[in-house]
Amino acid sequence: MNFGNLSAIVVAHPGHEVRVHGFVERERPRVFVLTDGSGRTGSPRIAATARYLENFGARPGAVFGRFTDTEVYGRVLARDFGAFVSLAEELAEAFASDAVGSVVGDASEGYNTTHDITRLITNAAVELASRARRATIASYDFPVVRRPDHCPARLRDRSVWLRLDDAAFARKLDAAFEFYPELAAEVRDSLSGRGGGAVAEHFGLRRDEHAATDLSGLDVFRVECLRPVSQNDPPFEGRVPFYELQGEARVAEGIYERVIRYREHLRPLADALAEAVERRS
Repeated sequence: MNFGNLSAIVVAHPGHEVRVHGFVERERPRVFVLTDGSGRTGSPRIAATARYLENFGARPGAVFGRFTDTEVYGRVLARDFGAFVSLAEELAEAFASDAVGSVVGDASEGYNTTHDITRLITNAAVELASRARRATIASYDFPVVRRPDHCPARLRDRSVWLRLDDAAFARKLDAAFEFYPELAAEVRDSLSGRGGGAVAEHFGLRRDEHAATDLSGLDVFRVECLRPVSQNDPPFEGRVPFYELQGEARVAEGIYERVIRYREHLRPLADALAEAVERRS
């Protein structure tokens, strides 16, 4: 598929863009990153993303490491949605002014609240920009936690598939380990069955019923699946999001004080963003 006009990527954390490295190389999109990637460690990774983009000819967007995860969590727990609405509007203005024709971003998988918040913001921004330009901006997501070829049968014919040759695949792996060695090691261990047992079991990483290929190990990253996003799609697969289960465990351990929940926090955020879209239309 030829994306034509400028493309954009919107991700929650630095490093996610390497999941679609083939797309980055081919399209050289504008890349927007919601957080600085500091997480609980307090060590930002956003500078690594800046180096990665420069190395492969892509450019940072206006939103680039805007928040820490702690700030995101604090705002959503307080149901302080104004900053998220403003961010959606800012992204929409960037998409419209740059005549962005397609936006690719994190899927909502119920794994991490910031991932799912980013998807909600991206959906709102795409809709706002499409209405402002009176032209539909194509919207795609890609799995961040699940296998890269995770794609339900109903979406496969409408998805964009990139299959990397040996040279492109080698560049992708080299980039992952050069710029994000800790993230690349986590992925490798998870796919090989070492570490991340709760994640692997919850998301069926070792036996994915929606996997579109027979690839295994790191070879699964030869495939990049960009799936069309519909506003009517469920927010994630499964009844209870993984982040709620993990949050409950962290509260029990005394690490967190409160649990972020879909119905109490993310559903109202989705409603606030939808109301903002309607107000601007």
